[in-house]
Amino acid sequence: MIAFGLSALAAPLALLAQAPGKTPRIGSLSIRGRGGLFDAFRQGLTELGYVEGKNIIIERRSAEGKEQRLPALAAELVGLKVDVLVALDPPAFNAAMKATRTIPIVIRSSVDPVAAGIVASLAHPGGNITGVFSLYTELNGKRLEMLKEALPTISRVMLLWNPAWRGEQDRLQVAADAARKLGLHPLPVPVNNVGDFESAFKAAAHERADGLLVLRTPLMVANMAQIAKLAAKARLPAVYDEAAYTEAGGFMSYGASLPDLYHRAAYYVDKILKGAKPGDLPIEQPTKFELVINMKTAKALGIKIPNSILLRADRVIE
Repeated sequence: MIAFGLSALAAPLALLAQAPGKTPRIGSLSIRGRGGLFDAFRQGLTELGYVEGKNIIIERRSAEGKEQRLPALAAELVGLKVDVLVALDPPAFNAAMKATRTIPIVIRSSVDPVAAGIVASLAHPGGNITGVFSLYTELNGKRLEMLKEALPTISRVMLLWNPAWRGEQDRLQVAADAARKLGLHPLPVPVNNVGDFESAFKAAAHERADGLLVLRTPLMVANMAQIAKLAAKARLPAVYDEAAYTEAGGFMSYGASLPDLYHRAAYYVDKILKGAKPGDLPIEQPTKFELVINMKTAKALGIKIPNSILLRADRVIE
């Protein structure tokens, strides 16, 4: 579990913000239904004393990977007069924010929500938004550092990125600068849609890339299995931001545990249902991060991982 430095809350005996006899209704909005992550959120609610169908109702809506469906689904949840909207991926919370400025929204932001103009500050978000910040961009330098430690001879790193995603040019620049500081030559390779991945890896091979960093966007997340497969085919060791990539066959990943962040989102729902204003609840950052290594992929690529990396791994997939 991520340690956030806040004491656990006792199970609610009464939902102070609710009218007597009213069962609180939660709206869950996502771009795609990732069952394991939603289960982590539901488990968090259970630990706080909520039982779905008894003292809480969850209205769950997924766009099934089709971002254009999100505005209508967000409007549907608003129309149901949910007490809290939970939108734990960027496309979903963007749609939720456009749908309402009054219903509390709990988000998980992969980019700095202050720099992105989503909230006024982490300590005092203001408005109807609060949640967690998964520190994605800030960790790309660390990911490259770990990739180089695992493979000291690499020199040319492919940066797989999606120019269509908001603010991605700036995040690409941060990753490229981090690569240069490590003595690596960055090779930005753009993909705009699912049909671009194969040609992107061919371009990387032509440029003699010997490492890969994937810059997180919904397009990348939706196609993580294909990316891992193409990286293996190109014999390109890659570092990712989420363990799910490594579980799908990727070489290694480093980042905040998304199940832990989803679990933590339940805390915000509980506080809001008890009467707290979302704008007064600080947006939290994780303090524990997960390094996952896929040894099967490493062996297939002929990589002998140094003990300095293996000893720090939180999980090794055999």
